[in-house]
Amino acid sequence: MPITTTDLPYVQRDRAASHALDGTPSLGDYLKALPQYLLPQRILSTLMFRVARVRLPPWKNALIRWFVWQYRIDVGLAENPEPLSYPHFNAFFTRRLHPRARPFPSEPDAVGCPADGRLVAFGAIDENRLLQAKGRDYKLEELLAGGEQRARPFRGGAFATVYLSPRDYHRVHMPCTGLLREMVYVPGRLFSVNASTARLVPKIFARNERIIALFETPFGPMAVILVGAILVGSMETVWAGRITPPYGRHVSSWQYPETGPDAVVLERGAEMGRFNMGSTVIMLLPGGAARWQRGLSAGQSVVTGEVLGTTLR
Repeated sequence: MPITTTDLPYVQRDRAASHALDGTPSLGDYLKALPQYLLPQRILSTLMFRVARVRLPPWKNALIRWFVWQYRIDVGLAENPEPLSYPHFNAFFTRRLHPRARPFPSEPDAVGCPADGRLVAFGAIDENRLLQAKGRDYKLEELLAGGEQRARPFRGGAFATVYLSPRDYHRVHMPCTGLLREMVYVPGRLFSVNASTARLVPKIFARNERIIALFETPFGPMAVILVGAILVGSMETVWAGRITPPYGRHVSSWQYPETGPDAVVLERGAEMGRFNMGSTVIMLLPGGAARWQRGLSAGQSVVTGEVLGTTLR
C-alpha cells in the first residue's frame, strides 16, 4: 500500500506527499538546456574520460589545482590529503574519503543517504509516477527500462533523488545492507542533470544512460540507480568494474545468485559504485517499508551516511 500520513506525519495525503525543486523554467534554463539537444554528448563524454586520465604531471597538476580552487575542495577529508600525489585528475576526483569522514548510522532501522549532493526530490511514488521537478514527473516503468516485473515492487513506494555537483564526493554507498539480484545497463542520452535541465527536459532520468542495481534487503526490494550525464566520463560498480565507456546500444541485464562465490552482498555503508564525473543517484524503496526523516526538504544539501529515513519492517 502507498505510504500515508501514518508513516509520514508531516506529509499530506495527495501528490504533495512528494517534494521537488521548482519546475518552472526560466530564460536561463532554456539557454543552458536547449543547446544540449545539438551537442555530440557521447563524443564529449568520451573526450572527458580520456582527458581526466592524462598522467602528464604539468597537465594533471594544473587541472587538480584549478579544481580545488574553483570548488573549494576540503582535501583534508580525503584518505590521501595530498592533491598532487594522485596519478591523474580522475583519481583525485574519485578520491576515497577518510573512513571517519562519512560515518553511517549505527541504528539497524536507519536508511543512510547513498551519496553527497543535493536532495532534489523525494517522497511517495504516486502509484507509478515519480517527481522530477514540480509540475514534471516520469513513470516508474520508464525509469526501470520498461520492466513491469522490476517496477511492481516499488509501486506506491518511496523515492529519493540526489544530485551530485562537481564539488561533491563521487562514490556511491549502500543505504542499507543488500543482496544484489540484478544489474541493468540502459543506454540513453547524456543530458546534464542539474536543476536547469531537470526543469526543462521531460523525463530526463528515464532518458539518460543509467545503471540500475536491484537489491534484496531485510525490508524488501531496493533499487539504487546511477544516472549518467554529459561529461560523465565513466560509471562503475564495485562488482563489475567499469560499465561505460564504451557506450552500449541495447539494454543489458545481469542476474546474480543468492549464494555461492558469485553472490554479491554489500553491507550498509559499503561502496557500491562511483561516477567519474558528477551526476545523480535515485533510490527506490517498496511501499510501507520506510518513512522519511521528519524535516527533510527539497533542495537541502545531504552527505553520504546521513539518515534519510527509517525502516518500518
